[in-house]
Amino acid sequence: MLSRTVHLQPHEGEKTDMDKLAVLKMKLEKAGIACGSCKPGQYSRMLCPQCGGGESRERSFSIFIREDGELAMWSCFRAKCGWRGHMRASVDGKGYSSLEKSSKGKPHRVITEESLELQPLCDELIAYFAERMISGETLRRNAVMQRTCFGDQIFIAFTYRRNGQLISCKYRGINKRFWQEKDTEKILYGVDDIKQASDIIIVEGEMDKLSMEEAGYFSCVSVPDGAPSKVSNKELPAEGEDTKYQYLWNCKEYVEKASRIILATDADAPGQALAEELARRLGRERCWRVKWPKKNDTDVCKDANEVLMFLGPEALREVIENAELYPIKGLFRFSDYFDEVDAYYHRSLGFEFGVSTGWMALNELYNVVPGELTIVTGVPNSGKSEWIDALLCNINRSVGWKFVLCSMENKVREHARKLLEKHIRKPFFNARYGESVERMSVEEFEQGKTWLNETFHLIRCEDDCLPSIKWVLELAKAAVLRHGVRGLVIDPYNELDHQRPPNQTETEYVSQMLTKVKRFAQHHACHVWFVAHPRQLQHWVGGPPNLYDISGSAHFINKCDNGIVVHRNRDENAGPLDRVQICIRKVRNKVIGNIGDAFLSYNRTTGEFVDIDDAASRK
Repeated sequence: MLSRTVHLQPHEGEKTDMDKLAVLKMKLEKAGIACGSCKPGQYSRMLCPQCGGGESRERSFSIFIREDGELAMWSCFRAKCGWRGHMRASVDGKGYSSLEKSSKGKPHRVITEESLELQPLCDELIAYFAERMISGETLRRNAVMQRTCFGDQIFIAFTYRRNGQLISCKYRGINKRFWQEKDTEKILYGVDDIKQASDIIIVEGEMDKLSMEEAGYFSCVSVPDGAPSKVSNKELPAEGEDTKYQYLWNCKEYVEKASRIILATDADAPGQALAEELARRLGRERCWRVKWPKKNDTDVCKDANEVLMFLGPEALREVIENAELYPIKGLFRFSDYFDEVDAYYHRSLGFEFGVSTGWMALNELYNVVPGELTIVTGVPNSGKSEWIDALLCNINRSVGWKFVLCSMENKVREHARKLLEKHIRKPFFNARYGESVERMSVEEFEQGKTWLNETFHLIRCEDDCLPSIKWVLELAKAAVLRHGVRGLVIDPYNELDHQRPPNQTETEYVSQMLTKVKRFAQHHACHVWFVAHPRQLQHWVGGPPNLYDISGSAHFINKCDNGIVVHRNRDENAGPLDRVQICIRKVRNKVIGNIGDAFLSYNRTTGEFVDIDDAASRK
């Protein structure tokens, strides 16, 4: 453990002032320090008046009285105690001149260059800084000094000052051994340089602050305590409880005047975590961040001093001049998306014009785009679910998409039959609906089972309770991430659990639910087909319903990207009974479709939907 005791050596020719010594010893006695045998210019060890040396009665307390009798300094080296301070013989009416109270009542030591016995930098340390491109003028302007302790070891002393007064001191050995004065107030290094500055730079170390000056930036400060290992996941603490970053609050009057704060912390993960923690407290809206350049073909400069050493002051100026706005979650510019816009223009994303439904009659009206929501409705027994199943089979056949199905009204075995019939284009059974068409063979059936298993995943609620939309979307997300599915079918809406708070209307609930579905679709580039039944239609005369007739809320049509009504002809006088009308009633994206009607022919034997012309040619 590093000692914080100040070891001063007697000055040659200095004589003891006996009157001062007597006053000093009297003050020490009042403070509980028995120093009758202590001699000026020598270290004395004794039991600590505060901790008594602990259980081992260790003589851990060291006191030194300066040769002239003016000053006494002491320190207890026990880790559990650590009592330290200094006292002067001069009558100042304070008793302890070593302590002052902070705004929170915690004592702060009052230190001086004299009490720490700081000295001007020796030639060896000046040369050390010169190797790092730091000039003597910069060192003098920032009052960088040295201190000899732990025997004959020399440490660089970075003096932390406010209004010119020494507040704290941080030490650095040439071998990167760091320590700092305890019980001193935490402030930013170089805080006097940002008094009236509207633009300031915050760096991670004193050496980086000096490097910024070499590049011509004087309105720069350094944090005193380095960087955290990672960004905290806790709420931002109140000012009085923000212990780790108290130095910011202690310098609040300086930093709050700045309109632009450039965060030039280190390039490593802790440095970036520090930038985030600073931005949280300073306000992201006025923060900028730097991008450190490469110092060679593979490595990036870690900090300002490395840029100065390897690339020079001009490169460091470029780093600051090219600082970027600090990102704010949820706030962007179009330039943040230009890569995506470029890919969209050049059609390199894939499916920019959507995926064809497989029916010529629908090509100009509706195509399937990843990330969109399609609402499908129609009166009961109109073929909504059958048409969606046929659509999925067509898409899988053309582009190989996989799907996850949440079809609560379908038994699994019956849903498998419907899908296999559409895929193999043969009836599942030898039954009346199959007419004279041969049933699918065992070999075709087994191949179809493999296709089913590879193409579709099922969301099933196996107990008596109804599934919630949140539960469905969580499982769909797992299917997207684990199996790469590109489409989700929720069929139908009324089979979900729609419990809502007493103070929430059905309209508000539907709005929030559809917002969740749309966010899922967009975030996972997954197309969602949502089947919703119309409410009971009064005086229905057989025509297709309107999207606004959907039971629950007009938000079904307002929030969807595409709105489709599936309607089967029930009137022989109006046309063939196998005629199915696909009414495209809403298309938000004009690139992939348009409002209009298409007609398909339904093959009851295989469950297929085909274009009218194709149906005629097959007969």
